[in-house]
Amino acid sequence: MNQEELKQKIYTLMDQHKVGTLATVKDSKPHTRYMTFFNDENFTFFTPTSKETHKAEEIEENPHVHILLGYEGEGYGDTYLEVQGQAKIRGDQEIKEWIWNDQMSRWFDGKDDPDFVVLEILPETIRYMNKGSQTPETLEL
Repeated sequence: MNQEELKQKIYTLMDQHKVGTLATVKDSKPHTRYMTFFNDENFTFFTPTSKETHKAEEIEENPHVHILLGYEGEGYGDTYLEVQGQAKIRGDQEIKEWIWNDQMSRWFDGKDDPDFVVLEILPETIRYMNKGSQTPETLEL
């Protein structure tokens, strides 16, 4: 498939699946947790967190991250994404307003909570997995 077709398939999968795993590195070892992801039209991922978490500390020390998104657990042929990229911590109000929803009030006192930050993950490669005999397909960014 050409890069434009691949981009559309990846964007569709990102739009349909919001929960995935985020892996960071601590002491040269992976540390993975489930996260809720939002995305923009440039394939950038965003996920809310507290600045007082291990993942925020780990990203400050090493910004390289890995995301898995899309697997539904139906079997060996489920389509999913493998994303390698770099993360940065964003605390600007504009991005916090965009990400905020009322479900987050379980962890934060509101979008103005000083502990509420957003991780912005800029992908370097996205691999589209398990869709036909031509996968994996890699989108280089």
